[in-house]
Amino acid sequence: MLKAALPVAIIACSTFAFLSFRVKPAGDFLAQLGIQREQANNKINSGFLAGYLDYYGMRNLKNIAVGDRAAITRDVAAYAKTYVQSEAFKKEYALLKARNKPEPLQKIQTPEELRADMIKRAKETLESSKESQRKATGDTKKIFDQMIEYAQQNLKMAENPENKNIKAYTKNFPAMKQQMEQGYQARIKDWEAKYPDNYMPMIKMRLQEFLKTTENIDFNAALVDKKGVRYFVNPEYERKNNQWKLAFRAGKPAVQAARAFVEEWIKEI
Repeated sequence: MLKAALPVAIIACSTFAFLSFRVKPAGDFLAQLGIQREQANNKINSGFLAGYLDYYGMRNLKNIAVGDRAAITRDVAAYAKTYVQSEAFKKEYALLKARNKPEPLQKIQTPEELRADMIKRAKETLESSKESQRKATGDTKKIFDQMIEYAQQNLKMAENPENKNIKAYTKNFPAMKQQMEQGYQARIKDWEAKYPDNYMPMIKMRLQEFLKTTENIDFNAALVDKKGVRYFVNPEYERKNNQWKLAFRAGKPAVQAARAFVEEWIKEI
């Protein structure tokens, strides 16, 4: 489904990191667009860091003149390019990286710790059962007599150096510890690969995704109006994702300007 054409300017990334009004200086275009600088930067963060387009709240988008789209796109792209090299963006990336760091490897009980814990819990259960038995009356005492007996048996098993469960745990402990450590190191390696200290390769990837999304768009594609909603006549185009459709709505001049800027930007990364 393609609704009535939305005049929109596009800055590249996998999901068009930012849309804006013509900008010089930045404060002027933000005021015309109807958003604050912080909101604008958040939208760039969403595009490059999270990979999705956020144009909520940009109430003046429909006021963008069709003839201004190419120039607007270049201005916005330049603004975004500057912002992703700023300390503010670096901080956002660092926060994203920290949020996605694997949880620290939990300490695994040694066989000695396991035995000590079993003995401790068995003794606590035994003492608790004895205390309850002392307060009980009538037939209830018999129930606690049984509980005391079970607790004594559990304590004896825990203290037994030949306890089969503990011996099996002791035998498997080195391999289990190694396996957990290897799994953790693998997760750390994947995390470091996905979030390297230098985030520019990620920026480059977003830009390349934009180029792929906007490649060979048929800007002359026919549309048909159905009850106030415009659809592509070609069903293949109707199945395209929202980013492709946003590029179509922006129009050829805007997309060509964005692609040219992005191609040069990629060369610098």
